[in-house]
Amino acid sequence: MRQVLVGARLFTGERMLDGHAVVVEGERIRAVVPVDAVPTDAQIQRLPEDALLVPGFLDAQVNGAGGVLFNDTPTVEAALAIAAAARRSGTTGLLPTFITDEPGRMRQACEAAVEAMARPASGVLGIHLEGPFISGERPGVHESRFIRVPDAGDLDYLGALPARLAGQGGRLVVTLAPECVDDAVIQRLTSAGVVLSAGHTAATYERTREALVAGVRGFTHLFNAMPPAQSRQPGPVVAALEADEAWCGVIADGIHVHPAMLRLLLRVKPPGRVFLVTDAMPPVGTEVTSFTLYGRTILRREGRLVTENGTLAGADIDMVSAVRNCVRLLGLPLEECLRMASLYPASYLGLDGHLGRVAPGYRADLTLLRAELSVLATWVGGQQQQH
Repeated sequence: MRQVLVGARLFTGERMLDGHAVVVEGERIRAVVPVDAVPTDAQIQRLPEDALLVPGFLDAQVNGAGGVLFNDTPTVEAALAIAAAARRSGTTGLLPTFITDEPGRMRQACEAAVEAMARPASGVLGIHLEGPFISGERPGVHESRFIRVPDAGDLDYLGALPARLAGQGGRLVVTLAPECVDDAVIQRLTSAGVVLSAGHTAATYERTREALVAGVRGFTHLFNAMPPAQSRQPGPVVAALEADEAWCGVIADGIHVHPAMLRLLLRVKPPGRVFLVTDAMPPVGTEVTSFTLYGRTILRREGRLVTENGTLAGADIDMVSAVRNCVRLLGLPLEECLRMASLYPASYLGLDGHLGRVAPGYRADLTLLRAELSVLATWVGGQQQQH
């Protein structure tokens, strides 16, 4: 049975449309048509006229949400719970993110993600391994005792994982420090289909440039967990700014990165190469005031998640809030803010052939927004989700 979503204004991922409807058949968008061309044999769902229907948000970095931390419980149920919690803020697809930990638990998380992807309308798009191949000089909140270099077993396992995920339209992202792996490792993982991102790194500008040539595709929460740019030590930040082809994920909570730095980044980078991530942790979507990570208490204080000594530990933000911040703090057009939360992350992950747009043939992953940019409803694979 075909269903038609009609009444709201529509943003396709490229432009705003008035007086149009979205025809959904199964899990795909069949057509975008003027309201006077709506099929007569379809089930009509009328949406509020003051609402905006947009491509569902995509988040490539979600450690937890709704009281669940993927590192604590690297299971199918945890991945699904995180995705369900994130949907309440408009995110219809995400990569549950597993930070530096024991090798066995890392593989358990990967297997959980593979299985979660197979569930209908799960919203799980693969997995992001943030570590353990990172710099001991820039661990952030990551546990230093688990930081290591990849061994032959890691390379065999991770090299085989992208093909398993790709069969279901998923991706494996691995955040690593370029100075901690050599180019042969980067080339091997990239050629296997792993999306490599530089992060938690103290790499020089020169080493970062070499890693980009070898196959590193982007940067994880740019500016954070890496040295600041200096006049004689430009480091990874300037390498990211200068490389037109490199993608940059950013946390737009006004805390992790000053808005002025984000505005500068957006002026320097080619259009489309900067995308939003939340780096969300378990308190997001709840009222809790603390949680534990590696047995340490993480406190929720005035929009920050911090250890008792003040180190940032992920972010206390959801995706629709990040979109609002891009409008209010950065002064960007709404259309561009929406792309940073949908089309651009889809492009970064190589999923923009079926996600990130409202267009025929694309998966019917949709978010309905109120005028003040809060979430009314979501659809994943054509199925409306309850919030």
